[in-house]
Amino acid sequence: MQHRKYTGIEIANILQAKLVSPNPEDIQVFDILIDSRRLIAPEGAIFFALQSKRNDGHLYIGSLYKKGVRNFVVSRLNEEQERFPEASFFVVNSTLTALQRLTSEHRKHFNIPVIGITGSNGKTIVKEWLFQLMHPDKNIVRSPKSYNSQIGVPLSVWQMNETHEMALFEAGISEPEEMQKLQPIIQPTIGIFTNIGGAHDENFINHTQKTGEKLNLFTKVDTLIYCADHKEIKGSIIRSGILSKISTFSWGKEESCNLTITKVTVTEKSTTISARYLANNIDITIPFVDDASIENAIHCWATMLLLGYEQANIQERMLLLASIAMRLELKEGINNCTIINDAYNSDFNSLVIAIDFLNQQNQHKKKTVILSDIFQSGLSEVELYSNVASLLKEKNIHQ
Repeated sequence: MQHRKYTGIEIANILQAKLVSPNPEDIQVFDILIDSRRLIAPEGAIFFALQSKRNDGHLYIGSLYKKGVRNFVVSRLNEEQERFPEASFFVVNSTLTALQRLTSEHRKHFNIPVIGITGSNGKTIVKEWLFQLMHPDKNIVRSPKSYNSQIGVPLSVWQMNETHEMALFEAGISEPEEMQKLQPIIQPTIGIFTNIGGAHDENFINHTQKTGEKLNLFTKVDTLIYCADHKEIKGSIIRSGILSKISTFSWGKEESCNLTITKVTVTEKSTTISARYLANNIDITIPFVDDASIENAIHCWATMLLLGYEQANIQERMLLLASIAMRLELKEGINNCTIINDAYNSDFNSLVIAIDFLNQQNQHKKKTVILSDIFQSGLSEVELYSNVASLLKEKNIHQ
C-alpha cells in the first residue's frame, strides 16, 4: 500500500503557500524530506528548507535539484526560480509551520486508535512496550526511536497509511506553547501521561506549569491514562477542567482508581504486580525489577485493559517483555570490527536511522549491513526491497 499522494494544488492550499511552478498540475507528493543526506528517491519528494541557529535548508536546494528533487517548501525565493527552472516552490512564512500543517492534514485521513504519550520519562519505553505487546494483533505505526520533537512528531505522523490499524506517537516539549502545536498533528484518541520530573525545568516557572503544558496534548482525547499516585499530575488534571470534556483511566494505590495496585513483589529477576480491577483480583509478572520498568509496565497494563484485552493474554505477553535499547548500541567485535546492534527495530525508517549512524563511524573503510525480513511496511516486496537497495547504494554500503 503506497503512501497517500497529494497534488501541488492540495499542498499549496494546506500550507497556505504561494505556489511558483512551471507545471503545478503535474505535482504529486508522497514523501517528505528535511535532510538532504537522507534522499532515497527524488520522485514524489518534497523538501522542507528548515532553518535553525546552526543551519539553513535553503543552502541545499541546489544539490537536491541536481539529484532530481523538484518540489521545495521555502520561506524565501530569490534567484532560485531562474537557477532551477523545472522546480516548484511553495513559498511560506515558516517552513516548520508548513511541515506541521501538512502532517496535521495528513492525520485527518485516518480513523484509527491513536495513542499519544507524554511525560518527563518513560515515553519511548511505554511506546515500544505497547508495540511489543499489541503488534501480534494489529498493524501498528509508531514514532521511530525518540522522534517526539516539533520536527520528529510530524515525521512520525507522516508514516501513516491505510494499512495501519493503530498508531503510537510520543510527544516531548522543552518550553511553553510547544504542545499546542503537536496536539493537532497527533490528534490522539487515547492519552498516556507517564510522569513528571526535572527534564527541561529551566524553561518553565515550576512543575505545575510544565504539567499543565503537557496536558495540552490530551484536550480532545476520549480517555487519558495516568498514575494517580503522581499528585502533581492528578492535581493539574483536576484544576485544568479537562475532566468535563474527557474520560480518564487512573491507576495507583488509591481504591478510587480504575486499576488499584494492591501489592508489588520483587524477586531477583522479576516483579509480580497485583491489582484489583472491576472487582476482580488480577496480576502480571514482568522480567524487570527496577521502579521505572514497573511504572512503565503498569501504564501498558492499564492501556491494554482499556482496549479490552483479555487478562490471560496480557499476563502471557508481559512475561515476554524485552528491554529496549534507547540508542543504537555500538559494540566492539573481533578482528578489529565494530558492530552496531539495532536488532530490535525492523522497519524501513529505523534502517535509514541505523545506516546514518553507521556512516558516522569513520574508523572503518568497509561497511556491511546484515538484514532480517522487514514486516508490516505497507509496501509490496518489490517496492520495499527496491527502496532498500536504493538506500544501500545511496549510503555507500559495501555488502
